[in-house]
Amino acid sequence: MALMNGKVVVITGATSGIGLVAAEKLAGMGARLVLIARDRARGEGTLAKLRAAGPAAAHSVHYADLSTIAEMKRVAGEIAEAEPRVDVLINNAGALFSSRQVTADGLEMTFATNHMSYLVVTLGLAERLHATPDARVINTSSHAHKGRHLDFDDLQSAKDYRGFPVYGRSKLCNILFTRELAKRWADTGVTANSLHPGFVATRFGDSSGGFFQQGIQVAKLFAISPEKGAETIIYLATSDEVAKVTGKYFYKRRAVHPTRDAQDDASARRLWEESARLAEG
Repeated sequence: MALMNGKVVVITGATSGIGLVAAEKLAGMGARLVLIARDRARGEGTLAKLRAAGPAAAHSVHYADLSTIAEMKRVAGEIAEAEPRVDVLINNAGALFSSRQVTADGLEMTFATNHMSYLVVTLGLAERLHATPDARVINTSSHAHKGRHLDFDDLQSAKDYRGFPVYGRSKLCNILFTRELAKRWADTGVTANSLHPGFVATRFGDSSGGFFQQGIQVAKLFAISPEKGAETIIYLATSDEVAKVTGKYFYKRRAVHPTRDAQDDASARRLWEESARLAEG
């Protein structure tokens, strides 16, 4: 239970589902959790659970809307100022929308929340991660990336919007971002890996609307528990077996091969460049 004593874990999407389970487990192992949450009531509720799981650590929460670039940068800056070290960054926030929505930055909401937040928050914490020995970045992706392809002429899905395919493309972005991050940070000592947690019975999709929301409620009857879904996140955050492993995609605590599109180095590089340009505004 002392495995994570003294370590700081920053996590998004931790107020429900696998993120909440992972946060509680890591707090119980001695880590100090720094949450990024959107909803204040759920954030305070999660903080109370973490204090019960790991009462010796001064857990904290920062509030931000991770669909907007300014908020992503602000919260990353606040954490970087408050925390001298970050041992583990878990990018886990995600959402699915049945109809196309556009953020204040002019970005499609799924792309902004599920992909851009990963990149902007990670880069905002780069100095702290680089200063922490053996730091780790963990990005929650999904097998939903299978069969999806990126159209760099339409990253914002303006031509043809369908909720689940757009979600799948955002999960493809997660794997490509992880791949490029691992390459760019190869000499820093920071590892970067992504994962598929499995199809989990969580709040995911509950507010997506339309027929998809109805369908996903039925599908959840056959889903695994959040406890099972969080196992690979916890493994990647704590295990010595993966301390030096980087740029991989995991499922059930094992490195597996994502699709060919998810292993395309040219796409990974171009996505990084396009996303960095968008982040600059």
